Amino acid sequence: MAPPVRRQRPAVMADVAKLAGVSVPTVSRVLNGSAVVRPDKRDRVLDAIAELNFRPSATARALSLRQTRNIALLAGNTSHYGYAETIRGVEEAARAAGYTVSITVAETTDDAEVDRAIDLVLGQTAAGIVLLKFDPAGVALRERIPADVPLVVAGGAPGSDAPQAVLDEYSAAVELIEHLLSLGHRTVHHVRIPPSRDEDGRTTGWRRALADAGAPVPPLWDADWSAATGRTIGRALAEDHEVTAVFAGNDEIAMGVVRGLTDAGRRVPEDVSVVGFDDHPLAELWSPSLTTVAQDFAALGRRAFGLLLALLSDEDVPAFSADRPLLVLRDSTAPPPPTAPESH
Repeated sequence: MAPPVRRQRPAVMADVAKLAGVSVPTVSRVLNGSAVVRPDKRDRVLDAIAELNFRPSATARALSLRQTRNIALLAGNTSHYGYAETIRGVEEAARAAGYTVSITVAETTDDAEVDRAIDLVLGQTAAGIVLLKFDPAGVALRERIPADVPLVVAGGAPGSDAPQAVLDEYSAAVELIEHLLSLGHRTVHHVRIPPSRDEDGRTTGWRRALADAGAPVPPLWDADWSAATGRTIGRALAEDHEVTAVFAGNDEIAMGVVRGLTDAGRRVPEDVSVVGFDDHPLAELWSPSLTTVAQDFAALGRRAFGLLLALLSDEDVPAFSADRPLLVLRDSTAPPPPTAPESH
């Protein structure tokens, strides 16, 4: 079987210039028609463009001419709570700075879908891009954005080659699991949301907190983004009476898990403690109100736009800007029932 083919990054003007044996300004003049270029050089540039499948970016051209007050936002979704709040933060900060925001979504990691989204963005006269890297679609989008386009990433693990605004989900998850263990639970089962990579900070924090405490690390339960999935998993967890604590990857999944447990006759928190993540507006109103982690997604969006604005202003921009979510204790957690296995 042939090895998989890894998709390369899109070509940029420097690649065209190198292949054609000319300078980057010469490539720019050929593309813009702003000055006469010798026919032989022009032909070499055009041949290199064809060979590399180079796609000139309207975003890069607009930036060089300082002609736009619009930024592009790329995301894998706009309706989920964290996505919507982050977008709101970007839009509010942009509007205050005199910018408009255009939003483009790639709903899957399919090559055609991702390329469609990138084509739409690069066809705009945008000053730069804010990318929400919350999921696999966000990761796929990042791999296709040309290097000559100003870019800031929101979310994901620190370490991107573009400036990045992040939330420290790892540390927050550790604190959440430590809280459950301190109540006397022997271990904590985890229902995770779709990760943006092999394992996101929430899951890594869960795993590390259990390992550091010498607690068993149960198998993962994988949910999609729907609360209904959490409900199905909650019913399955209810069948195992050694399950006394559950960490759901977000609050909507946690609500579904609570419903599934109660469907099966298990009480929350008397029999099973359930915690979520994000502090969804309904988390406090749910019965029982959810212990969770409050993430300020709107502030994440504002920080991401601030990094992009600094980048566009040729200021020094940090590699990443991090914020620590806050543990919120409510009614969905309690010590395990007296008959449950004790923590050691």
